[in-house]
Amino acid sequence: MQVLRAVVGTGSVTAAAARLGYTPSAVSQQIAALEKEAGTDLLERAGRGVRPTAAGLLLTEHADAIARRVAEAETALADLLAGRTGRLSVRYFATAGAALVAPAVARLRTLHPGVQVELRLADPQDPLTDVREGRADIALVVGEDDGARDGVRLLRLLDDPYLAVLPKGHPLAARRSVDLAELADEPWVGSEWPGPCLDAQLAACAAAGFRPRFVVDSEDYLTAQGFVAAGLGVTLIPRLGLGTPHPDVTVRRLKPPTPARTILAALRPTTPAQPPLTAFIESLREAAEGGGAAPRQDARRATAR
Repeated sequence: MQVLRAVVGTGSVTAAAARLGYTPSAVSQQIAALEKEAGTDLLERAGRGVRPTAAGLLLTEHADAIARRVAEAETALADLLAGRTGRLSVRYFATAGAALVAPAVARLRTLHPGVQVELRLADPQDPLTDVREGRADIALVVGEDDGARDGVRLLRLLDDPYLAVLPKGHPLAARRSVDLAELADEPWVGSEWPGPCLDAQLAACAAAGFRPRFVVDSEDYLTAQGFVAAGLGVTLIPRLGLGTPHPDVTVRRLKPPTPARTILAALRPTTPAQPPLTAFIESLREAAEGGGAAPRQDARRATAR
């Protein structure tokens, strides 16, 4: 139909061929094939040139509309590939939201203001499914290390070290740092849901030669601080999950080997390069560096989410 459009626009098969870079014979063949498909003549002689029949004029008008839509599609595709438009779907877990996701989204809006960002909390029991099945472009998860797992590619962002949280006035509160083994005989307040983060704590304690005696489970960092403040026990909380410490607790670093959870970005290995996604990952890395990533050599190799 674009050949017909060129012939009608120039009024000549020869002129249309010159515009399109075809031979006149090739243009005539294209018109003949289109007339056969349409079941009617599309052109008629007019002096030394041609003019469209009613059917030819009708198809030419549709060809014009198609050409406009194709041009619009090409422009839209170029904008998408350049990162001027598009949509990025992100899954994250709560304690990564403020420290990592929020600054990364803010920077992405500066770099790619036309890209829409969808933010949702990940399913804590299955944080990778949305990425693997294409409902999300990237998910923040806790894991052992970068590489591949369950059909996704994992990129390490940072090691988030655990801190000891003690009741104010605790004998160890006067120290600048605490050896994890010194907490072996203490009552413990649970701060994690059963799963990889709790596994990281238990593995660290096992490496220090003990299993913690939990007297209460909170499964929430803020609530855990409240229980510690009330004198019910001690706990471990990752740096990103600490927030503003309770006024009646003391927070101390743990001596190396420091237990840590490794925070990863999960992506599909088949996802093509996209400027917004690349920029978002780089923004996450910058936020991670600003959030106090623990050096790799100081982070104990713990099983994590």
